Amino acid sequence: MSLHKNLIKEWKKVLESDYQYVVNEIKGEVEGPSVIFLEGPVGMGKTTFARFFSGDAVLSPTYSIICELNDMIHADFYRLESAQELIELEIPLYLERKEFFLAEWGVKYFRDLLNYVPEHFHYYTLEFEMPEGSEAKRNLQFYQIDPLLS
Repeated sequence: MSLHKNLIKEWKKVLESDYQYVVNEIKGEVEGPSVIFLEGPVGMGKTTFARFFSGDAVLSPTYSIICELNDMIHADFYRLESAQELIELEIPLYLERKEFFLAEWGVKYFRDLLNYVPEHFHYYTLEFEMPEGSEAKRNLQFYQIDPLLS
């Protein structure tokens, strides 16, 4: 699926210890409430990033799929086998009075999520890449997604 994305900001060779800085910049850029897709291969630090974003201890939602923390929910759709499973998650109930919805592996369900996420939410994606020759550092690209053109 092709998304209509506009690059907002990018960071090169980011260490895990830099995530709080990136979180602060992202929170300064987004219009709330927002869905932020966390995209990248397994082991890239997406759940760790969510922990920094929430300012709280985030457990990987891999087993429970959705975790609710403060003003956000964090979902990991890695184990979903089809978009049909989104119905059972009752996402609209989780999003009541939430400012952020961080969704790992969520881009492939983008069109389906439009049915469950309230219309006033904005959409973004944060893409994680490993720079060549550096296992500890990440390149991050932050995009706004236009749901009307995607």
